[in-house]
Amino acid sequence: MENKWKDSAAKAAIEQYSDVHEDIALRVYTSRLIGADPSLVLHGGGNTSVKSRTKNKVNEEVDVLYVKGSGWDLDTLAPPGLPGVLLDHLVKLRDLDSLTDEDMVNEQRTHLLDASSPNPSVETLLHAFLPHKFIDHSHADASLIIANQPDAEKICREIFGETIGMVSYIMPGFALAKAAAEVYEKNSKVEGLMLINHGLFTFGATAKESYDRHIDAVTKAEEYIAKNPPKALTSLEGPAVSASEKELLNALAPVVRGLYGLKSEKTWVVHHRKDEKAKAFASSEECVTWSQVGTATPDHVIRTKQKPLLLNLKQWQDEDALREEVASALETYYENYHQYFKTNKDAKGADKTELDPLPRVLLVAGLGLLTIGKTVKETKIAADIYQHTIDIIHKSFSVGDYAPLKSDDLFDMEYWSLEQAKLGKSKAPPLQGKVAYITGAASGIGLATANLFAEQGANLYLADLNNDKLSVAADAISKKYKVGVTAKVLNVVDEDAVKQSFADVVANYGGVDFLISNAGNAVQGAIGTIDMKTLRQSFELNFFAHQVLASEAVRLFMIQKTGGVLLFNASKAAFNPGKDFGPYALPKAAMVALTKQYALDYGQFGIRSNAINADRIRTSLFSEEVVTERAAARGLSADDYFKSNLLQLEVYDTDVAQGFLNLALAEKTTGSILTIDGGNIAASPR
Repeated sequence: MENKWKDSAAKAAIEQYSDVHEDIALRVYTSRLIGADPSLVLHGGGNTSVKSRTKNKVNEEVDVLYVKGSGWDLDTLAPPGLPGVLLDHLVKLRDLDSLTDEDMVNEQRTHLLDASSPNPSVETLLHAFLPHKFIDHSHADASLIIANQPDAEKICREIFGETIGMVSYIMPGFALAKAAAEVYEKNSKVEGLMLINHGLFTFGATAKESYDRHIDAVTKAEEYIAKNPPKALTSLEGPAVSASEKELLNALAPVVRGLYGLKSEKTWVVHHRKDEKAKAFASSEECVTWSQVGTATPDHVIRTKQKPLLLNLKQWQDEDALREEVASALETYYENYHQYFKTNKDAKGADKTELDPLPRVLLVAGLGLLTIGKTVKETKIAADIYQHTIDIIHKSFSVGDYAPLKSDDLFDMEYWSLEQAKLGKSKAPPLQGKVAYITGAASGIGLATANLFAEQGANLYLADLNNDKLSVAADAISKKYKVGVTAKVLNVVDEDAVKQSFADVVANYGGVDFLISNAGNAVQGAIGTIDMKTLRQSFELNFFAHQVLASEAVRLFMIQKTGGVLLFNASKAAFNPGKDFGPYALPKAAMVALTKQYALDYGQFGIRSNAINADRIRTSLFSEEVVTERAAARGLSADDYFKSNLLQLEVYDTDVAQGFLNLALAEKTTGSILTIDGGNIAASPR
């Protein structure tokens, strides 16, 4: 493993964080070095600390432990992510015979230097009870391969000699902290501790010394592992499927997403991790047993559950047979999890409420690794973790055996309140897990709708002709909101491209919940003299494109079997056509009929179809020249033209976006044409 310490970068960190003590600046620097390497830590894993001195509010010098705070990742750690706790008090706690988790958290919080700081790490006392100034803790892949061996202590002696102490598995907290300190004190010459089934700690008098020791220990473990060639995987007899990854994913993901939704009454996102190693593992005989043993480190159980769901599909081309096969496998997993919960709850006499039993990781023969979660972030975290888990499992069996924690210990970790707190308990936004496909998304009504739906938690698939504007829009939304955003340059009149785009939606999210069919263009001309080519082109864009989009969305809705919403951007022209606007009004009138037809044909399946009848919105649909001409024809200025309605108020693209959101949330409304125009009696539906 490469040692990435650089004196110049360390000095730069001290200069960058000149408002804090040099100890903290260097603690941030090496924490980030560790956090930046996924083979060391993943998504909130690991923790670091430094012991330093500072002055309190009454100008007394106090010893302080600065330790990584809950909710912070090492790769993005900053000084505020290192809450300071009074060290003298923490050290005194070691004299206690026992300390509950709740009391431990209270003692740490009530002795913070700053009450607004995040909760210190659950392993704060372990850092406090060891005397070293700098301490680093990781879940390095190499250390987990060694720590999960049945004879881990013997192997560690072979690799590290007497430089690394061995600590038997104990749940993080007070008892582990005391045990780790006792192991160190039996041989104070050790440079670190290997926690069985857990991970690696190293320490030192300086940030560099502790980091160097960490990288050195991981490197030695990697070199030992490399001496053992990886065991060959045995392919499953009789290939499960003859489909390509794309075909199989297209068939499977919407089914999985729908079944999860029906089982939980929540909305989920599916992620496929393209990885040949994961595909080979999922398609092997070894996977059937190896994958069911347990997690590589106990922290992972809250992200991946204790084991993945295995699928070896036989009839993927038959939608009903595929659904039945997946539903059966899911039900078996569901029942096994319930039994795991009940057995451990009864055995421990624990007063616990069962968490949702749905698997977060699916290993699919012929496809590989699928993860599922309530947000895109959740799915990617689970995928990252399980990618590393596959490698850890494979190399563990190549070295010797794989003996992670048993289910009773994993149960303790999964249902530990301090571990569950890492997932957060904030109220989910109303559209969390939902997927909205929006056309004409780079500007105007489409962009306003994209922003509003993202604000409400929806993941977005944004389509538009303008690549530059679309990229800017997608980047801005992605940075502002914590949702998935996928952008696709698309001509909606290209039927094949539209169909491919829905395969792309499935590849990114597993399915779709809302179609906001918004793209269009105001084609003008006297209806008696308009050439048929222009009229047909207008129908292609302003009617047939909407039909192709809607039919593809409905196809996925019907596979998911959890309903779905079609939302069309109609126009007042459908009810109140303007002079020389027939080429635009006619397809828009047909679109209104299309809206009602979908409501009529698919309402029984929980699929809703509604449209918005908007008018006089400042968008690129109408050029400045057209607006000026239309305003002049009415004896109005351009600004007055946009306010020429019963309420005498201009209607904005954001108003239309709000209308789309209201219709998306209106669970008992379908076949409706919502008017948003400030009031125009001539255009009101009748």
